[in-house]
Amino acid sequence: MSRLFTEDHEWIDVDGETATVGITDYAQGQLGDVVFVELPEFGREVTKGGEAAVVESVKAASDVYAPVSGTITESNPALTDDPALVNTAPEAEGWFFKLTLADASELDGLMDKTAYDAFVAGL
Repeated sequence: MSRLFTEDHEWIDVDGETATVGITDYAQGQLGDVVFVELPEFGREVTKGGEAAVVESVKAASDVYAPVSGTITESNPALTDDPALVNTAPEAEGWFFKLTLADASELDGLMDKTAYDAFVAGL
């Protein structure tokens, strides 16, 4: 499984045709304490760069964008009961949704960990 990152601070773990998506530790740090998460429904089609979910914190509401196009296969039910998981485990148990990839070539424009860390360091 490989993890890739977007300039909008989403991460994506790809395993075959399935991908898990969440926001990075940097993103949750910028948001502050997360109080609510709106997750995409099963079967919804998302497009690369399009709005897929919403995260609300004490500071602001922010969209979570789809790093690639695909069909939502699962949303993280734990976030409904405990949205603070986004703060405590943003790159693990705090994942947002899973999808089936529509076009694996869309992964080509994403950053690996080294490139993402350099990107964040330049912000």
